[in-house]
Amino acid sequence: MTIEITRLVEGQADFDAKLDALLAWESVSDKQVNQIVDDVISNVRAKGDAALVEYTNRFDRMSAISMAELEMDQARLHKALQNLPEEQRVALEVAAQRIADYHERQKSDSWRYTEADGTVLGQKVTPMDRVGIYVPGGKAAYPSSVLMNAIPAKVAGVNEIIMVVPTPDGVVNELVLAAAALSGVDKVFTLGGAQAVAALAYGTETVPRVDKIVGPGNIFVATAKRAVFGAVGIDMIAGPSEILVICDGKTDPDWIAMDLFSQAEHDEDAQSILICPDAQYIDQVQSSIEKLLPTMEREDIIRTSLKERAILIQVADLQAACELSNRIAPEHLELSVADPEALLPSIRHAGAIFMGRYTAESLGDYCAGPNHVLPTSGTARFSSPLGVYDFQKRSSIIMFSEEGASEMGKVASVLARGECLTAHARSAEYRILKD
Repeated sequence: MTIEITRLVEGQADFDAKLDALLAWESVSDKQVNQIVDDVISNVRAKGDAALVEYTNRFDRMSAISMAELEMDQARLHKALQNLPEEQRVALEVAAQRIADYHERQKSDSWRYTEADGTVLGQKVTPMDRVGIYVPGGKAAYPSSVLMNAIPAKVAGVNEIIMVVPTPDGVVNELVLAAAALSGVDKVFTLGGAQAVAALAYGTETVPRVDKIVGPGNIFVATAKRAVFGAVGIDMIAGPSEILVICDGKTDPDWIAMDLFSQAEHDEDAQSILICPDAQYIDQVQSSIEKLLPTMEREDIIRTSLKERAILIQVADLQAACELSNRIAPEHLELSVADPEALLPSIRHAGAIFMGRYTAESLGDYCAGPNHVLPTSGTARFSSPLGVYDFQKRSSIIMFSEEGASEMGKVASVLARGECLTAHARSAEYRILKD
């Protein structure tokens, strides 16, 4: 069955307008969604655990009586890990170790230096006390999200990790619980939606208040994270998953089609883009898409995603492809070319860059090592992947010697009086040594 996918040629009259329309995405939705989320947050703040039980029963079709039924203890988590089929357990352990090894290299230490007069300046790096991890549990379960969010927090030295994961109809994913055990998660609550975000942000009788909330979710979760920001830190407002492939026309077109599918199968709003200078090769990828799509378990989701948001773009050359990619600033960028290193200096904006024909984006989702929590919707222009640094705070260290305080007091006095802040000036002037 033929599938209509938007094809564009850079330089055509309406190229910019069509591209902008296809890229447009607002992560946090309309007034109705915002009102629902505001009501949920207010109710959770007012009623605590009772509101969480009520919302969980309503939205996840549960019949819980108390929060005790919505918490998984450590014994339950480790039982899930122990009972996994060996192949799954080993795969989870390999992925966890690779993620830990990569993120260990991101750790930064406190530092200081001493000036000639004895003044000491520096920076103190401190992990957060407690963080919350949101793990989706709707259209799919994501044990990989547990690893990618919890392990960097653990490496950073966070004292306590609280995980929330919805379990619609009471169906628990054992891989998710096993991943929590393996990652060092301290508490797990089977909560989802805006109510889970509210509980983490403000705390209830049972759910502890956290310092930061990380992890992706649906439109209600994203809206709730934006609403509670300030009371608590957040990682980002995540939009639908994206992949952009730059190809020189020499990679097996079946591989590229499947790479595009790998993001399209997340949900109908996911976006898959191919940029290539070779029009005939784009035709080949289109043929591969039509051949392989009927073999996919999530065919309907992929088909909708490709029809609504996918783009096949012809450009003049690979340098033009890089410039267009920078304009889009994709979450995932594959450089499926003979010499990816040659293109790398031209890439300025991308969440993660997958180099060469053999580096499928899906490896990054699970076991490459770098984090798969990445900036979406063009925010790679100013944002970075989730990492150890997201779970650490930096405090400035300032300790003046008597001589240093005297000399810098003179400077501060001039600047403070220039701003008409007399108390600032006099505070500094008190420390100036008398001749």
